[in-house]
Amino acid sequence: MVNRDKAPSAQETFSQMAKASGLRGRLLTTIGLLVLIRLGIYIPVPGIDRLAFAEAIANNPALSFLDLFSGGGLRSLGIFALGIIPFINASIIIQLLTAAIPSLERLQKEEGEAGRRKIGQITRYVALGWAVVQSTMLTIGLLRPFAQGFGPQFVIETVLALTAGAMFVMWVSELLTERGVGNGASLVIFLNIVATLPQSMGASFEQLQTGNREFVTGFVILLLMFLAIVVGIVFVEEGARRIPIVSARRQVGRNQMSMERTSYLPLKLNQGGVMPIIFASAVLTLPAILQQVFGTNAEVAGALAKFNSSLIARDIFYFILILFFSYFYATLVVQPEDMSKNLKKMGASIPGVRPGNATTAYISKVMNRLTLLGALFLSLVAIVPTAVESATKVTTFRGFGATSLLILVGVAIQTAKQVQTYVISQRYEGMVNK
Repeated sequence: MVNRDKAPSAQETFSQMAKASGLRGRLLTTIGLLVLIRLGIYIPVPGIDRLAFAEAIANNPALSFLDLFSGGGLRSLGIFALGIIPFINASIIIQLLTAAIPSLERLQKEEGEAGRRKIGQITRYVALGWAVVQSTMLTIGLLRPFAQGFGPQFVIETVLALTAGAMFVMWVSELLTERGVGNGASLVIFLNIVATLPQSMGASFEQLQTGNREFVTGFVILLLMFLAIVVGIVFVEEGARRIPIVSARRQVGRNQMSMERTSYLPLKLNQGGVMPIIFASAVLTLPAILQQVFGTNAEVAGALAKFNSSLIARDIFYFILILFFSYFYATLVVQPEDMSKNLKKMGASIPGVRPGNATTAYISKVMNRLTLLGALFLSLVAIVPTAVESATKVTTFRGFGATSLLILVGVAIQTAKQVQTYVISQRYEGMVNK
């Protein structure tokens, strides 16, 4: 008999994946939909010199990162070149507006499932509009020199193809969330990063075979750093501050009192998971796209080019974005005032803290400190490897390896936890049937 409180072992997890029809169906659906997304990368948009375009974006770090998120779709100019980026940008816009517009905030907090469906529908419309804007900017700003017969017809056809591809990827990501395992948007990004890793590492392995001592030393240092980052990511993703909670004594009979119970309120060190760094990375690609769009304006294009070429400026901007989205996402996930009210309704309290406003202030204080630590860790993971790559001259991951690694490890942990949740539910169903 499996202990119901024990976390499922690897053997039990794989056994349930093979035997349980519900979990097996979700896994097969997830794999099938991810394969379908990869196939769309290789359906080309006609009328473009792809080889010349791939060479042009190879030396642009921001566009290379956008290509990483699209799984090579931007470089090959497939119909899924925009990938999941419009949907992510739309989610950023809606979440910012939700905090600023009371009607959207009421939909999210007070309308329950119906309100969340309404916000999801609004997000889809915003994603459609943003996909049209991005595909138009991409077509006019980037593809003009590489188009075979650039004109209104080419612009309309290309914009329609790229927008339809982005909407299809968004639809598949929602199917993944609903009928598969894990978060659909995160899994799409996970797949795209994994698909580009062999090509990113191929050049480095070729250089390793030459036996260049300086390169080998730099590669070993970079590899050890990435291993340390993996360990740090796992600790941070699993780290949490457990705030003790004491339930009040209750009278059961005339002379009996229930025992005082002690439990914990867990607050994660990194509430947003991989989403703050995904959002920050998506915003970081905008200056490179705007540089191409304003190419005719020498002053604007020159300022954007100077910013894109400045490693220090980009890192500072990246740090500010990660810090902002970490705090913003934490405020969406954790509501100290709601927690305080729920604790008061349950007759529970934090030892040494009075219920009500004092509890709200205490939870907010703890949450702000945890968010700051988590944001600093995310920033170090995203920025420090860039300096190491510059010092070692090993550009295997083009300065974005740690960001990609954080997304990979974070999504893998979240997906594994969801699989374990399904395994535990199957365990309880088996107990009920017995």
